Amino acid sequence: MGVLRSVVLAGGGTGGHIYPLLAFADCLRRHDPHVRITCVGTPKGLENELIPPHGYDLRQIPAYQLPRSLNMNLLRTPDRMWRSARAAGKVLEDVRADAVIGFGGYVSVPAYLAAWRRELPIVIHEVNVPPGVANRMGMKFTKHVAVGFPHQPVQSESLRGARVVGVPLRRSITALDRSAARDAARAHFGLRPDLPVLFVSGGSQGARSINLAVIGAAKELARAGVQVLHVIGARNEAVSPPSDLPVPYVTLPYLSEMELGYAAADLMLCRGGAMTCAEVAALGLPAVYVPYPHSNQEQKRNALPVVEAGGGLLVDDAELSPDWIERTVVPLARDPQRLAAMGAAAAAYGRRDGDEALLDFVYEAVAAQ
Repeated sequence: MGVLRSVVLAGGGTGGHIYPLLAFADCLRRHDPHVRITCVGTPKGLENELIPPHGYDLRQIPAYQLPRSLNMNLLRTPDRMWRSARAAGKVLEDVRADAVIGFGGYVSVPAYLAAWRRELPIVIHEVNVPPGVANRMGMKFTKHVAVGFPHQPVQSESLRGARVVGVPLRRSITALDRSAARDAARAHFGLRPDLPVLFVSGGSQGARSINLAVIGAAKELARAGVQVLHVIGARNEAVSPPSDLPVPYVTLPYLSEMELGYAAADLMLCRGGAMTCAEVAALGLPAVYVPYPHSNQEQKRNALPVVEAGGGLLVDDAELSPDWIERTVVPLARDPQRLAAMGAAAAAYGRRDGDEALLDFVYEAVAAQ
């Protein structure tokens, strides 16, 4: 097991790249407290807020958005990329890296390039279909590709030979016993222990359409005895439920300890980001997924398999309305037997060992180099 003395982890920009990176770093450290872990990021990415507080060394390198079409930026890309790769190479040499593990985001590309030029093992972890631009480029330099979900190799030609390892999740999530933590979590938010709880979150950015639909259904939810824990999203305008509701409706701008929300909940209403799908399924929490509509449908592809397995419902963003919530979500939230069956189906689909499975894959890749 002692093949890795120094590892560079690359991933940045959004939480979807950074949270699996952090969970994997924690797993590495648990297995070998002496391994040197260095993360590379860009000056502007969310990694600056998330990685240093977790106690990991973050080195900044310049990284540029990769153009998706032919334009002047494409002509400048080789020069920029060379500059970024040189900066990444200095980090690799400085820490005497044995391997690079990339989780996507533009900062991964210079790290992949620098590792390839030094003939270091490269392992890529990808959670989306189709793969992100950065990881697609990285796949030209390595055959060691791991994915988070079983549907990915089936749906994407470029991921056909990838290993399904699951998504590395934080221990605060994977060690959570929802039923044991439920009462304390509800008390933490000021929720009653005896009534069902709908947990609403549109992801780190929040989701305006979700916010408006649920607030619009607040009176009907309350009338049916359904409590709501609603994470509005720090970047969204504040919305408030009516003040005279007979049961608690708790709003928060942001929730860093998502495990508390999961523990308090009987049912989740959420987007279909890869991290959300992985966490919610691993915990056996039934969910109503409302995929983000303005992308290449990757969120729909993330949520569909767990829904098809019986672990939740799927509704198009355009269909979500206060009326839809009253007709569909209210009866579901009040049906413990149906929720229990959905939760069991979600748990059977989800997995909690993505960090360990990825580590095994990394050790294999390094041994094969």
